[in-house]
Amino acid sequence: MKPSIPKGTRDFLPAQVYRREYIFGTVRRAFQLYGYQPIETPAMENLATLTGKYGEEGDKLLFKVLNNGDYLAKADQKALDERDSNGLVASISKRGLRYDLTVPFARYVVMHQNDLSFPFKRYAIQPVWRADRPQKGRYQEFYQCDADVVGSPSLVYEAELVRLFDVVFNELGLKVVIRLNNRKILAALAEVAGHSDKMMDITIAIDKLDKIGIEGVRRELDKRDIPAAAQDIIEKFLAVDSLDEFEPLVADSEIGREGLAELREVFDFIEAMSVTNRVTFDVKLARGLNYYTGAIFEVEVDLDAHPGVKMGSIASGGRYADLTGIFGMKDMPGVGISFGAERIYDVLEELELFPDSNPAQLTALIVCLDDETMATGFKLVNQLREAGINSDLYPTAAKLNKMLKYANQRDVPHVIIIGSEEAKSGVYSVKNMRAGEQVKLDLAGLISQLQS
Repeated sequence: MKPSIPKGTRDFLPAQVYRREYIFGTVRRAFQLYGYQPIETPAMENLATLTGKYGEEGDKLLFKVLNNGDYLAKADQKALDERDSNGLVASISKRGLRYDLTVPFARYVVMHQNDLSFPFKRYAIQPVWRADRPQKGRYQEFYQCDADVVGSPSLVYEAELVRLFDVVFNELGLKVVIRLNNRKILAALAEVAGHSDKMMDITIAIDKLDKIGIEGVRRELDKRDIPAAAQDIIEKFLAVDSLDEFEPLVADSEIGREGLAELREVFDFIEAMSVTNRVTFDVKLARGLNYYTGAIFEVEVDLDAHPGVKMGSIASGGRYADLTGIFGMKDMPGVGISFGAERIYDVLEELELFPDSNPAQLTALIVCLDDETMATGFKLVNQLREAGINSDLYPTAAKLNKMLKYANQRDVPHVIIIGSEEAKSGVYSVKNMRAGEQVKLDLAGLISQLQS
């Protein structure tokens, strides 16, 4: 059997895991700095928890898990005979892999409400699964790094989350553009176009604008029975790029004025902070998820600072008025963001922004030139570990070139060479693998140098 893994998934070599941990560690420190607490939820959720929360496009991308045992024994025979896969699912699958971390979080809040203090600020760094077509920056299994606040309608949290974007990407050395819009603005667009009942259809079409262009959006609207006159109004809205220009367009829409006022308040909060990345209003930002009701965010690489980087959004989020209400807990507004770790990894790698070394890597490798010195090497490696130095012992005496080649493959910066003379004197030969220099050090000097 030829070994393989499912499409859209990946194995990670140690060097890649170090780099991923660098991203996760940077994000985690920022979340904790801003008072977010860690939680975890299961990889699987009941399908009833997941379906209907992500829009028609999202529901198609849910991974379903077959029921245990003889799942066909209780299958819907009519759906089976008619080869109706959609009708069959309900009878053979009760669970699915989580699509994101937000809907499971809403379920979590309802189930654990008596154990939480509100507003509740949580973060989670866990994998999610989507049955999407794999391509650059898009995988079927990937990690999200989420921060959410539930239990408060305060728009100060929108500004705080923008600041979190700014802090994390500054720490990673990546310049970004943070785009903001409000779903109430999109509701006003549908209202002014005369099709409030098709707000989600219009939003889904607009969400594809970057991929298919305005003509593609119009074709998409045609499919959804939005007439040409309404399309003209929508196109006029999408050409606006400032809040001041937008104001007269929504003057007769109550929900539009409300969305505009919320955006102005968020931008006022942002101006009071020290944000170094660009933050812009973008009416074209739609975010196709059903549960967003207020502010929506999207972050992209700043192409002025990093020209040539081809990548979609690397972080996103939004406000939801009553996501917990689906699970029976009303009046629990929330807002949250998500960092796309896989895309961030690809961008940092392309731009060579990862640090040269990682504190989790080996600092020293001990090699012994003969069997008689192995006991000395074993004693020394434990002394180094007790001093908090990441170190390892090559397991057998071997030719020096072979052991140095292994050290290079492991990217170990220091090799400690023990022969009979070193074992007898307690003064060790230490080779700096980066500089090519070699010095003699006793145990105290060795520990001091390696710790520094």
